[in-house]
Amino acid sequence: MLMLRLPGVYRPQADTWLLSKAVREAGLRPGAQVLDLCTGTGAVAFAAARAGAGAITAVDTARRAVLAAWLNTRLRRLPVRVRRADVRHLPQLPRFDLVVANPPYVPGDPARGPTRRAERAWDAGPDGRRFVDRLCAAAPELLAEGGALLLVHSSLCGEQATLDRLRAERLKASVVARRVEPFGPVLRGRVGYLERAGLIEPGQCHEELVVIRADRLPLPPEHERG
Repeated sequence: MLMLRLPGVYRPQADTWLLSKAVREAGLRPGAQVLDLCTGTGAVAFAAARAGAGAITAVDTARRAVLAAWLNTRLRRLPVRVRRADVRHLPQLPRFDLVVANPPYVPGDPARGPTRRAERAWDAGPDGRRFVDRLCAAAPELLAEGGALLLVHSSLCGEQATLDRLRAERLKASVVARRVEPFGPVLRGRVGYLERAGLIEPGQCHEELVVIRADRLPLPPEHERG
């Protein structure tokens, strides 16, 4: 799938395609309302449209990503509204049948910080959870009854921590997809920090990408009557 990408916008890659596949397999009902957080080029929004979504809201904090997603979705005449917002401070939004997210999740040395604009597309603090934790907390307010969140990130930032946080929000959470990937240039450049922080074993040169699904279960009939 060819997507227009401006300089500094996250390039669709293995995590994008793993999340897109999970969207296609999610059993999306025709006409479903979808929210795509950290949309980048809009590739996952495109997958949701192909899966039958009726309307899609795509959100990113970077102006260039918003423009890239707008161009890609308009060229394909998709039912997508693109908005600029920080996922850590989302504006008031309606509830959605499906929320998908590919947030920044790469751990980084806090003493260094991002040195280039492009690094903001993946840097997520010393443990990689700066954005993941915020999304877990926001999920119940974003999901309609019976709605689901699909969230992709690396096992380096804590698969179990994400499951625990989502379950603490009274969501039913499980891993629905996995893929082992060799370290790319970004992680290869951070091996020293990752080893010092105890996030990888000495000599480790691969990560596991995971897609976690969290469902907001419908209220039981007796609760609705009360």
